[in-house]
Amino acid sequence: MKALKLGMVVLAFAFFACTTNEKQAMIQYPETAKINHIDTYFGVDVADPYRWLENDTSEATGEWVKAENEVTFGYLNHIPYRKKVKSRLEELLNYERVYAPTKHGDWEYFYRNDGLQNQNVLYRKKTGTENDEIFLDPNTFREDGTISLAGTSFTKDGSLIAYQVSEGGSDWRKAIIMNTATKEILGDTLKDIKFSGLAWKGTDGFYYSSYDKPKGSELSSMTQAHKLYYHKLGTAQTDDQLIFGGENQQRRYVGAWLTEDERYLVISAAESTSGNELYFMDLSLDKPTLITVVDNFDTNSYILDNEGSELLIHTDFNAPNNRLIKVNAANPTPENWVDLISETENVLSTSTGGGKIFAQYLVDAKTQIVQFLIDGTKEREVKLPGIGSAYGFDALKEDSSLYYTFTSFTTPSAIYKYNIVNGTSALYLKPKVAFNPEDYMTEQVFFESKDGTKIPMFIVYKKGIKLNGKNPTYLYAYGGFNVSLTPSFSTSRIIWLENGGIYAQPNLRGGGEYGEEWHLAGTKMQKQNVFDDFIAAAEYLIDKKYTSSNYLAIAGGSNGGLLVGATMTQRPNLAKVAFPAVGVMDMLRYHKFTAGAGWAFDYGTADDSKEMFEYLKGYSPLHNLKPANYPATMVTTADHDDRVVPAHSFKFAATLQENQLGDNPVLIRIETNAGHGAGTPTSKQIEQAADRYSFAWYNMGVVPPLAKKEM
Repeated sequence: MKALKLGMVVLAFAFFACTTNEKQAMIQYPETAKINHIDTYFGVDVADPYRWLENDTSEATGEWVKAENEVTFGYLNHIPYRKKVKSRLEELLNYERVYAPTKHGDWEYFYRNDGLQNQNVLYRKKTGTENDEIFLDPNTFREDGTISLAGTSFTKDGSLIAYQVSEGGSDWRKAIIMNTATKEILGDTLKDIKFSGLAWKGTDGFYYSSYDKPKGSELSSMTQAHKLYYHKLGTAQTDDQLIFGGENQQRRYVGAWLTEDERYLVISAAESTSGNELYFMDLSLDKPTLITVVDNFDTNSYILDNEGSELLIHTDFNAPNNRLIKVNAANPTPENWVDLISETENVLSTSTGGGKIFAQYLVDAKTQIVQFLIDGTKEREVKLPGIGSAYGFDALKEDSSLYYTFTSFTTPSAIYKYNIVNGTSALYLKPKVAFNPEDYMTEQVFFESKDGTKIPMFIVYKKGIKLNGKNPTYLYAYGGFNVSLTPSFSTSRIIWLENGGIYAQPNLRGGGEYGEEWHLAGTKMQKQNVFDDFIAAAEYLIDKKYTSSNYLAIAGGSNGGLLVGATMTQRPNLAKVAFPAVGVMDMLRYHKFTAGAGWAFDYGTADDSKEMFEYLKGYSPLHNLKPANYPATMVTTADHDDRVVPAHSFKFAATLQENQLGDNPVLIRIETNAGHGAGTPTSKQIEQAADRYSFAWYNMGVVPPLAKKEM
């Protein structure tokens, strides 16, 4: 790479006549300065020449971000049909979206977006009436829509709300208390709340969790001590009572909630993203004390609800696919647990409503709902509108109905009202999307991974498509942290499908689709299974002629960004296009930033042992880049992502640009004043999707049908 001073960007685009095999633009990347920095792990020296990019507040990093964005948007601006893609996405997203209501006091609250509003607006209407009103409009918080509503919590009587706001997508939140009748703001705004819900006790105050905010950059490593506080209305935040955590109870994650009768305060404490201690306090006592239910991090357990002094606990203790047990609060430890809903071959999650228990099972990544009496007797299977994903089976004990949402890859999210007493569903609201589900189909296939394990995958496409190996295909996956990818509808995905594209979504190991054993099979020194599964998914699509390497794009975000990074370094010729988004790319240092150390259950750390260090270094995307012909790559991140810090993407992109031997472009698209993705304004979502799809088609040499239409 020719030496250039940082910040000096020379764009030498040479566009030739476009044919079906469109030639690539010539790009000259900004020169990224190198420093002589060496880390030593177990006697092994590891160079980190772009370490300076970890300093997100430095002037040099800011100049680098600006220079890279100039190259990226200079390239994207020359894609002939990019504006048409953006225009079509605006058309598709410009429809009213309404979300399932929840009841609080005399009101039903629900989110609505008129179409292209940057943030969803919280509305309400009196129960039993049709007239609604705007309750909270986050679009008024800031003109560009970069302040979002990041969670709400109502008192049981609905008279008060505490709502959280996020600025620029940050995980650090503010909490504002409001009287719901008068909309009067009460007391001071609480600051620096992170990874926390808000749990009201009556109308006097609420529980919340946070860390001591790091000094300097918010992207630096956080203290391990997550603390649970109680805030009493009318008092200063500095006077909030510490309930759990701190120096004598250091835990990385502490969460709390109350049972519906507000008798029990439930506390979950964890060191990582998997496994937790479980405690409760009986608030009906004059002097409640902390009672231990589970005192280790070997299992995942939480108290779902209670019936008097009987606790209902959802757990994977001795049940990798989960079970629901009951136990008396006087003797709540595991040796006294009795099954209420036993483990089955399908993964279980549970909720309650109308005095019933709703068991949601994942059956090959599809939803099945079974309704139980509170004593664990099966009452009925809930008939869903189709095969897909359903969520929202949650209500108060006094309720006789609830609202749930159903969706699939070809079914926009529709809301149904469910009668808990007789088990019938009625359509409540269906969105009017410019999309005909009958034109498309979804199939689920099972393919073999490298070690012979059967992996499921959904494949979505327009009917009548020819399996000739030339279909642009978007392969998306995650594979980690017990997260399950189930069928869901994406309005922005329509543009890919309606222009002849295929969307494929495999359920890789590391996820939660088949329980804790499936999750563990993709963690620590079995993480390579996840990459093997993803590679096998691509090979299946190629072997069966859905697509070929020249028409394949691989994509994933966060842990999925790691997945894409590892795949493209292990198999550079597997795909034509790669989209690693907000990815964990430096596996030797990920635990040094923000909450990264909490991911060690899935990944392990380079400090654990020489064996773990060598394993991580063996697949770490940053450390496995070498001169090769890599896919056309657009790395995406945000300059203030305080979950997966942008340094991961910065260093990966700089190293990839240095090592790219072929003509495929290597771009990094850096969103400014933005975070990990939550709360992203609609306008930015449209821009990001337009850039992603345009970049994919252009580098595949495909002119999508929409490009041939008149504007």
